[in-house]
Amino acid sequence: MPASEVEKVAKETGAIPFDVPGAALGHVEGRCSFESIIRTFDLRDPGLLRLAKIVHAADIAKDIDTDPVARGLEALATGYSIRFPDDAENLARQLELYDALYAWCRFDARA
Repeated sequence: MPASEVEKVAKETGAIPFDVPGAALGHVEGRCSFESIIRTFDLRDPGLLRLAKIVHAADIAKDIDTDPVARGLEALATGYSIRFPDDAENLARQLELYDALYAWCRFDARA
């Protein structure tokens, strides 16, 4: 939806705004939206924390080379956006990718 409607729809539906300017679950104090979720809900799973590092690096352009997996994730996310410009379809199609990456992150966090 257009950013101008997010606050109105959130109030009407009880939704929590995500990844839009001004949202608590958005880019705040140098964090990407995923990191804001991790922090807000005090998530501590080592796999999620590893995933957050990758997502941060892929999402924050100046930090792209702070994680060796980030450029691959950024390339895949961009490719999905090109193939599936509709946000809902894009998200639905990427879920398997992120589930697989999370599984790898859980493995990597144990190493």
